[in-house]
Amino acid sequence: MENRNFTTTVEVPKPAKEVFDGIKEVSKWWSRDFEGKSSNLNDEFIIHHPHQHYSKQKLVEVDPGRKIVWLVVDSVLYWLKDKHEWTNTKMIFEITEKGNKTSLKYTHEGLVPEKECYTRCAQGWTMVIREKLVQFIEEGKTI
Repeated sequence: MENRNFTTTVEVPKPAKEVFDGIKEVSKWWSRDFEGKSSNLNDEFIIHHPHQHYSKQKLVEVDPGRKIVWLVVDSVLYWLKDKHEWTNTKMIFEITEKGNKTSLKYTHEGLVPEKECYTRCAQGWTMVIREKLVQFIEEGKTI
């Protein structure tokens, strides 16, 4: 079966451990509107941009240097008809070291083309992962 979830993959010239550790620093690359913890299994954090976006994530899988999975336990995307479109979706970060580079595959499981926010969210995730997260991992540049 074809994977229709939003996915983007990037390569960074850093070891897998640095990529993994960078992902856990959510407030430095995704949003400063961050509350909670994002490092260990069962940690929960909230991203809240008033009147735009609210989401609460729980770390449901943490495999050091290899994989992090966030379950969206609650969400409100104020600009959608179905404001809870992200609820019960997963954000999956898969890390594979390849020589002196690391491949990072990001998948938003449940974000499929039929979803109202797909186009706008896919554009947002592409920018956040390919630019903001990569700049943070490679250069230490924070948002």
